[in-house]
Amino acid sequence: MIQPIFLYGSEVLRKKAEPVDLNDKEGVAALVQDLKDTLKVADGCGLAAPQIGVSKRVVIVDGREMVDVYPYLKDFTRTLINPVILEESDEKCTYQEGCLSIPGIYADVIRPSKMTVEYYDENLEKVVETFDKFSCRMIQHELSHLDGNLFTDNVAPIRKKMIQKKLQNISKGKVHPHYNAKIK
Repeated sequence: MIQPIFLYGSEVLRKKAEPVDLNDKEGVAALVQDLKDTLKVADGCGLAAPQIGVSKRVVIVDGREMVDVYPYLKDFTRTLINPVILEESDEKCTYQEGCLSIPGIYADVIRPSKMTVEYYDENLEKVVETFDKFSCRMIQHELSHLDGNLFTDNVAPIRKKMIQKKLQNISKGKVHPHYNAKIK
């Protein structure tokens, strides 16, 4: 079911998300489906459960939206349940990020260029996978949501100062994304 996306200023976006109970298979499946349905109408490339108001450690990414820029993502979709970062590279890279919870704002963010993550997939099977390039970026961005961090927390101080007024406007509801959104 399509859910509203919580916007900057919503408390749920700043909480550390709780692990999912893997024994609740129906609940996990319903949450994953809600994330997929919501992401599809929002036209994003990733979504974390806190962004739909559920403080649980689940994220989805779908690189197919980015195939024009990154052809290697043509079949890249992942569901990560209770993910744990096992290793991050010392090498860093910079990409411009945006977020469905912070519509209309984009900024360069420096993050590790490669990482290895342990997670459960949609079938609740344990997976250990290494990501690089933009797939790594998408996953890092979404995993940050699980710890209550937003990409704007990681931008250069001068850029943060430049976007402060826009962030305040979002938190006051002075934004009109093309998808159902709310602040709480």
